[in-house]
Amino acid sequence: MMDLSPEHSEKKYYFEVILLRSAAPSLTYHYHQELTPGQLVEVEVKSHRKKAVVLRQCETVPFKTLPISRILEYHYKEWQQKSARFIAGYYFSSLGESFAQILPYPIERRNKKNVSEKVVSKEGRGLKTMQDVSLPNLSTFQQRAYTALREKKNALLFGVTGSGKTELYITRMAEMLAEGKSSILLMPEIALTPQMERRLTRYFGESVALWHSRLRKKKKEEILEGIHEGHIRIVAGARSALFVPLRDLGLIIVDEEHDDSYKAMTRPRYHARDLALYIGKQREAQVWLASATPSVSSYVKHPVVRLKEPYVRTNKEYRFVPGDTLTPTILDALAANYRRGEQSLVFVPTRASFKYLWCEACGRTHTCPYCSVGMSLHRRRRHLRCHHCNYTEPIRESCLHCGHAPLKSDRIGTEEMIELIERAIPGIRVEQFDKDAITTPGKLEKALRRIEKGESDVIVGTQMLSKGHDYPNITLSVITGLDYLSGMGDYRARERALALLHQIAGRSGRNKDALVLIQSAHPEEYEPYLYDYESFLQEEEEFRRIGSYPPFTHLARLLITHKEENHAADKTRTLVAALQKFPQIEIVGHGPAPLERIAGKYRYTILLRSKARKSLLQALHAVNEREVEIDMDPVEFS
Repeated sequence: MMDLSPEHSEKKYYFEVILLRSAAPSLTYHYHQELTPGQLVEVEVKSHRKKAVVLRQCETVPFKTLPISRILEYHYKEWQQKSARFIAGYYFSSLGESFAQILPYPIERRNKKNVSEKVVSKEGRGLKTMQDVSLPNLSTFQQRAYTALREKKNALLFGVTGSGKTELYITRMAEMLAEGKSSILLMPEIALTPQMERRLTRYFGESVALWHSRLRKKKKEEILEGIHEGHIRIVAGARSALFVPLRDLGLIIVDEEHDDSYKAMTRPRYHARDLALYIGKQREAQVWLASATPSVSSYVKHPVVRLKEPYVRTNKEYRFVPGDTLTPTILDALAANYRRGEQSLVFVPTRASFKYLWCEACGRTHTCPYCSVGMSLHRRRRHLRCHHCNYTEPIRESCLHCGHAPLKSDRIGTEEMIELIERAIPGIRVEQFDKDAITTPGKLEKALRRIEKGESDVIVGTQMLSKGHDYPNITLSVITGLDYLSGMGDYRARERALALLHQIAGRSGRNKDALVLIQSAHPEEYEPYLYDYESFLQEEEEFRRIGSYPPFTHLARLLITHKEENHAADKTRTLVAALQKFPQIEIVGHGPAPLERIAGKYRYTILLRSKARKSLLQALHAVNEREVEIDMDPVEFS
């Protein structure tokens, strides 16, 4: 960092800067030298030092300005500045919020060796080139898919579970290394497992780093140093890995591209899959989207390369069973598998969410006092908890409204499922696999190790089970609650349910024949697509086209929250009136949100639709203000 003394020169240059992580508008400061846009600096705001980015140089200003306090040795490259402006404009965040997502590059000093020279040499610590990497042996099917992928700038790899998509990633990454280029592999947050890290490290040594939000500050600094020095050329991680300052980027892979965790739920509400395509274009990098159950949008928009054969062929039998909870049929199947010394998996649609206490006398649910949702029942911890504001209280025995006892809870969660299995099958070892049990990367690693070593007989969990983990010894998958998922009020509900079925079924039968039990009262909704997910995509594409749903139209959701319900309602009416002036915009609906109150604030929503993205953005910018949360291309509507 360079010290600044205001006496350096009498001449002043004026600069418009934006504060990082701030929603404040741009501010003007002066400095005694010219600075370039993208320079990271430190400025004083109300006696506090804040990091800021130089946006542009201004003409002389007619008001008094403060000096820039310090010039930091980092800057944002042109592609990063464009990306920050795009994120702010398209996803309705401030520039300060969008710049804060992106990690700047260090300013190169003349006495430092050129980084690109280090990259192509073999002398860097842990650095590997194509010659150093023992490439995976690709099957005929894999090689055919790989050849097709290499020829396309952007493509969708549609590969069944267990088809060996990772081998294709590794082969292409090695080619990138040989060309002196770097790669990014994006994965859903919970899929950042030791399994993937071990596989990548086996091939690429210390040239690879795992990046995610839970890394300690010191570890992040070590990784960034490795990137700056040219030692690290491959970064695998969750959404934020897209913004690491890799040089000479040649490849971005978005694994499990259908996964909704790629969509940020706080401002800026960007979608990492879509942003990967934007950044890939900015940096002239190849972009691969990949999934066994690709989203309808990606299937429609991009060239498709298919990988239809699993690497190891096994027989998988699907069987539909009645009921919506743990039945004798399911317990018998679990017990038989346990006696054979084989592992099983049980999927539950939610952990404790939507497992509420309700009164059979008056029909009311015991709700959170601060949110308009039921209190979730956690039996093992012996408490009720709101999963929106985290308010907790002891389990209630009687109804607050009429006094009737006992209260009932019909829906089964992971904890109750585990209790019932352990009670019915003595000696069985059950692994809980949900966000209540797996709270840290360390806990995830230990759980996966127990599963790999055969120290767990049954895994019971939620959608976390579908996130790309490899369980080689599972020969029985049980899927409950599928009808509940497909019946949710969302145009993507059927797609989500069927994708989940395929993903959960795909966790079993990797090395041995397997049985998949599907609990549903409507098998006809799933049976035609059990062995042919593409036929579902083709049908769904036509449904979306006729019904004017994405990707053939564009959606946006406005959320208005306030502690006073009347204020939120009035604001909603004002916004609706303003939006009605835009003829190319359809107001699909407006009113109280499905979750009307969270943490003491009332919530109202407006859902918009338009065939013209540009027109939709113009209308949204016309009503944009900090009191309104705008979600472009929303994936959830509660």
